[in-house]
Amino acid sequence: MAFKNKNKEYEPLQETPEFVSDVLLKGQYPLIFNRNDDEYEPHIHRVLSLFSGCGGMDLGFEGHFIANKKSFADDDPRVEKRINDDWVMLRKTKFKDVFANDILPEAEFAWTTYMSRFGYDPSIYHCQSIVELVKMQNSGADIFPKNIDVVLGGFPCQDFSVAGKRMGFNSQKDDYGKKRDDDKPTEESRGKLYFWMKQVIDIVRPKIFIAENVKGLVNLGNVKDIIQKDFASADGNGYIVLNPQVLHAGNYGVPESRERVIFIGIRRDALVPEALNALEKEIIPEEYNPYPKPTHACTVKGEGLLPMVTTYDVLKDLKEPEDSLDPAQSVYSKAKYQSNGSQGQTEIRLDGLGPTIRSEHHGNIEFRRLSAEHGGKHIDELKMGLPERRLTPRECAMIQTFPPDYEFVIKKKTGRGFNVSSSGAYKIIGNAVPPVLAFNIATRIQNLWFNYFGEE
Repeated sequence: MAFKNKNKEYEPLQETPEFVSDVLLKGQYPLIFNRNDDEYEPHIHRVLSLFSGCGGMDLGFEGHFIANKKSFADDDPRVEKRINDDWVMLRKTKFKDVFANDILPEAEFAWTTYMSRFGYDPSIYHCQSIVELVKMQNSGADIFPKNIDVVLGGFPCQDFSVAGKRMGFNSQKDDYGKKRDDDKPTEESRGKLYFWMKQVIDIVRPKIFIAENVKGLVNLGNVKDIIQKDFASADGNGYIVLNPQVLHAGNYGVPESRERVIFIGIRRDALVPEALNALEKEIIPEEYNPYPKPTHACTVKGEGLLPMVTTYDVLKDLKEPEDSLDPAQSVYSKAKYQSNGSQGQTEIRLDGLGPTIRSEHHGNIEFRRLSAEHGGKHIDELKMGLPERRLTPRECAMIQTFPPDYEFVIKKKTGRGFNVSSSGAYKIIGNAVPPVLAFNIATRIQNLWFNYFGEE
């Protein structure tokens, strides 16, 4: 299946001298929303984001980003407008970020660069450990904003992933991901950072919280039950924590084989009586179930489901690295092919889902195409003389459903070095929640807000 650049009539967007998108229309400029974070805005749900990374979950909850047309039905009311034959602009949601946090400086820089279009000042992003932030709050500092409606958090997953050592609660890494000193308390280990998220929930008492982790967590002993019980104990056993569900991103218009477990907790005393009664039932009525229904036929089948979105759908308008002016598309891992069967030695399918984009691939990110010698199956491309190479950061980001105008490889203004290098970009992209998956969760919760809380 050969790629053809269909953008001859388009002029790419240039936001800064360093960034040019391969796929956007002339005149498609960043959108700016002037907002005052110190004022309470009616009908706006204030979001506190933890373990934010480069903002996959945050962007999904914000909305108003560019997505592939095939990720949404033609008549989907969540689509604001059509940009071109392949891309649409999604509507703005009622959610608004007022606080974000992560320990990775490159995640902070990428997040603040993109989210500035929503009028957000970089100061709302705190590049510190959640352990430090909670300790400062408990010591009297005013760290966390008030009047929080939603807490989001994709707490670290490496210790629960089947791709790792699966140390779980016994992680040997600390809250910064470094080897834990013998005198560092075990409750500050990477595997127990979800409990610090629970402490933030104690402090800000949101109406609802959403926590995300890898599917492997549900198969690691009684870890899922412990985490669910600990979250429910927040604010003096003040939360209903629903049985967590594993969502496959492919069922929501994401061209990626990615499964994540989602915990959703709702504050009891904020619920209207009818909602409280419904959410305490063993089988929750559909009109109160916050988990979004699948929209695409990937691992599920049913009438009305859209066809699976493929990697070809999201990558077809990208130029080859040597022809692209996008810094995130013009570079890729040069790790050589290894015939030992180790992870990352396969090429992606163009007619199906992409692989799970990993943060810790150590250069062995999957191949965009393999040579004929190594078993490459993209014959048309090989006949065109296109070389064997691995995925670029931009291709990883597009598979994850980040918008094509999100900058990922960002040079310093001095021209020497990077604020976000290609290796840093791979890492933060692989750590992220696909924005389109998060948008489906966000819009489902937004639609249920009145049913839950009796307010818009």
